[in-house]
Amino acid sequence: MRVDALLSRYGYCSRREAASWAKQGRVVHEGKTLFSVNAQVQPERVLVDGAPVPFPQGLCAALYKPVGYTCSHEAADGTPVYDLLPEQWLRRTPAVQTVGRLDKETSGLLLLTDDGALLHALTSPRRHVPKVYAFTTAAPVPPEAAALFASGEFLLRGEKTPCLPARLVMQGECTGRLTLSEGRYHQVRRMLAAVGAPVTALERVELGPLRLETLGLAPGEWVAVDPALFSS
Repeated sequence: MRVDALLSRYGYCSRREAASWAKQGRVVHEGKTLFSVNAQVQPERVLVDGAPVPFPQGLCAALYKPVGYTCSHEAADGTPVYDLLPEQWLRRTPAVQTVGRLDKETSGLLLLTDDGALLHALTSPRRHVPKVYAFTTAAPVPPEAAALFASGEFLLRGEKTPCLPARLVMQGECTGRLTLSEGRYHQVRRMLAAVGAPVTALERVELGPLRLETLGLAPGEWVAVDPALFSS
């Protein structure tokens, strides 16, 4: 990879600005300062301003999304979750994207990446990555809901195919956890509303092998995660 391509790819500056960065001696490859943007480098062996290139093999991070933030890049839709990330991440190419979405009123575990292959793998309907949601409802969830959701025959209004089997575990009359292996539009809210228990609070607490409680994150914080965790 050329120096100018590296500086642009990892969000330091534009390719047009890269020549100035190189001339200032800000790029070091294997201990040698590079003053030309034409030089070929290996990203994992480069220091820029004395620091290693972040996520040279692709970015993968878990974010604790707070209520009130959206998974859109458009500010008109609300406050984007991208406002919680380091500014340099937002200049990376390819762009950093959320893996799936959480609606504005849902908090919890959200994965972000700029690795197109990882993004495709985790959002593919064939992967069935399990997702666990903790919920509170405005009315008690009926006892028959667990068997109904687990049957694989539960059909949401307006849909032609039933939901995949889902696991409901109640912790109180109006609180519990629902595990899904698909990601339909507002699925948890629609499922619970369909059995007469509209959701008043919703948080995703697990995503594949990741658990919010073990990541040690406060709302709005992020942590790097190993994409190999999702390779199985």
